[in-house]
Amino acid sequence: MAVKVIGKKCIGCGICVDTCPFDAIDMVEDKAVVTDKCTACGNCIEVCPEEAIIKEEGKRKTIDIDEYKGVWVFAEQREGNLLNVSIELIGEGRKIADELNTELTAILLGKDVDDLAEKLIKYGADNVLYGESELLQVYTTDGYTKVICELIEEKKPEIMLIGATNIGRDLGPRISARIHTGLTADCTRLEVDKENRRLLQTRPAFGGNLMATIICPNHRPQMSTVRPGVMEKAKYDETRIGNIEKFIPNLKEEDIKARVLEVAKGAKAQVKLEDANIIVSGGRGLGDPEGFKLIEELAEKLGAVVGASRATVDAGWIDQSHQVGQTGKTVRPTLYIACGISGAIQHLAGMQESEVIIAINKDKDAPIFKVADYGIVGDVYEILPELIEGLDNIDEILESVN
Repeated sequence: MAVKVIGKKCIGCGICVDTCPFDAIDMVEDKAVVTDKCTACGNCIEVCPEEAIIKEEGKRKTIDIDEYKGVWVFAEQREGNLLNVSIELIGEGRKIADELNTELTAILLGKDVDDLAEKLIKYGADNVLYGESELLQVYTTDGYTKVICELIEEKKPEIMLIGATNIGRDLGPRISARIHTGLTADCTRLEVDKENRRLLQTRPAFGGNLMATIICPNHRPQMSTVRPGVMEKAKYDETRIGNIEKFIPNLKEEDIKARVLEVAKGAKAQVKLEDANIIVSGGRGLGDPEGFKLIEELAEKLGAVVGASRATVDAGWIDQSHQVGQTGKTVRPTLYIACGISGAIQHLAGMQESEVIIAINKDKDAPIFKVADYGIVGDVYEILPELIEGLDNIDEILESVN
């Protein structure tokens, strides 16, 4: 699908130029000309007063898939710190690269983050492509998309992995649209068909009621955004060595339409379920939103983060940022305490890799007990207060035991 300007009809009014969100239309000799930045969104077609812009079926660009080699990971960093999902993707990318007998490359963009390039090698990357620029110090859709797309066109990777963060969910679709390839979003499992060198990308579908495995057989790179917390973090190896290629991107201020003037952190702290060592989660068994006061009290005693089932989020009892499961966050804490959670398969998929699981539920046949290391059959409103009181008196209890 391509957008085309009918020259004879175009009156050079420039409305399409102002409307295009991708800055993909130029005026040349008083006529609109569509550039290769076009994503065929159709905005220009709707506003053209002369119906001089049309969308037409064109021949798809054919590529030689054999020219594309290597696995790439977008190493997302904020304020000079690598995100955990970047380390997770390095670990997963390393496995995929080894299966395909190819190299793993990390893409790092920013300003004065040379130390992160070294860390990426130690975590498992063979190569780091490090683009340094003042214009890349803070993430912008236009800047990062332009730089990465130009790298892809030059280097031709066969696979690219991006974390399904707020930035990754913005960046991934822009890149895939610009270079005309497919993108599978929010993946929870990645496997490889070694014979055909295809990436098998699995993600929840239909509200998490089934898992869909998607392939991209005819376009490259094969792109996935991957949910944070799903993959194991790469191991840091001080002895690893690799190649760091630092370059100055071909990027100008006029390439970036939206300029970041200030980054202000919200007053409400973000819930970092994926990074938590201990999570205390509540489900519909709490009965009403007031039950989360007990959950929060226990979490505070344990230095834990509060989680929740999808049912409680859908009921409006707690914010979606606390949701654990296929359609929420996938977590791997040291300790997961499930209070009043029955254990639907969608919830289990998001927490069953926890090291230790404690379940509290009145129903002795609840599915949660099948994955729990320890189970307590009883009313959460009787058990949680006792746990909290016990934690208050833990010093006295230990003294009496000793």
